[in-house]
Amino acid sequence: MKIAGFDWDSGNWPKCGKHGVSREEIEQVLLGEPTVMADPHPDEPRMRAIGKTLVGRYVFLVFMLRNVGGLTKLRPISARYMRQKEVNHYENQT
Repeated sequence: MKIAGFDWDSGNWPKCGKHGVSREEIEQVLLGEPTVMADPHPDEPRMRAIGKTLVGRYVFLVFMLRNVGGLTKLRPISARYMRQKEVNHYENQT
């Protein structure tokens, strides 16, 4: 599947940014090689991603794929830095 970019607007950016993660960091994680799994949200098909920024900070993301004008775009829904306990667990699993 070809991803045509990101779907940012006033609906998703404030929620993603409220934990201090920048748009650039979110995009770095999703464009890198994150671990991706299904999110159990009951109303829409969402995914979870765990990955690192270019400076090595671990980020937990929830996102969905959205069709925008016939193009598939990544729509971040929420993002936060992972706590050290989560990072340790993640590193022990990989």
